[in-house]
Amino acid sequence: MLSGRRLDLLDPSPLDVEIEDIAHGLARVARWNGQTSGDNIFSVAQHCLLVERLSRRTHPDIDPRWRLCVLLHDAPEYVIGDMISPFKVVIGGDYKAVEARLLAAISIRFSLPVAWPQELVKIVKAADRSAAFFEATRLAGFSAAEAQAFFGRPARLDATQEKDYLTPWTADCAKARFLQRFEELRP
Repeated sequence: MLSGRRLDLLDPSPLDVEIEDIAHGLARVARWNGQTSGDNIFSVAQHCLLVERLSRRTHPDIDPRWRLCVLLHDAPEYVIGDMISPFKVVIGGDYKAVEARLLAAISIRFSLPVAWPQELVKIVKAADRSAAFFEATRLAGFSAAEAQAFFGRPARLDATQEKDYLTPWTADCAKARFLQRFEELRP
């Protein structure tokens, strides 16, 4: 990692997890394998911020600690990348096991539970599907009907938030905004 840490993917230690490495990596990993419109990639960091924003809209009273979990829901992708869902299905369980170990180490590092409450998992999944719907229709060329078939009906975003969160940012901007939101949520 840029921090100098050496992260063992098979047995990751929370001591080797740094938020700057996560933000840096996520800001440079493209969602949709880079097949999106715009001058910049739509990064996983920006996606995480969109998912956290959507979760606030649907669950305004959610505890800040759980908001931090939402923000970090795809944090393992800072080292393993963002594979499209059909490919994850082909790879199967081995991929999920590595991802789960990384998320556990990240959770421990930031004083979050390894096992997230089932209600939180539902909130994350719903917000993640809504984000995917918006990304698919605004950035990846899907029709609304096609995206709804894959991701369901999305939560709502107001026009200002939609324009901001769905206009691909530079990597530096995505990293800075991710770090800023992390600091706002960190207890």
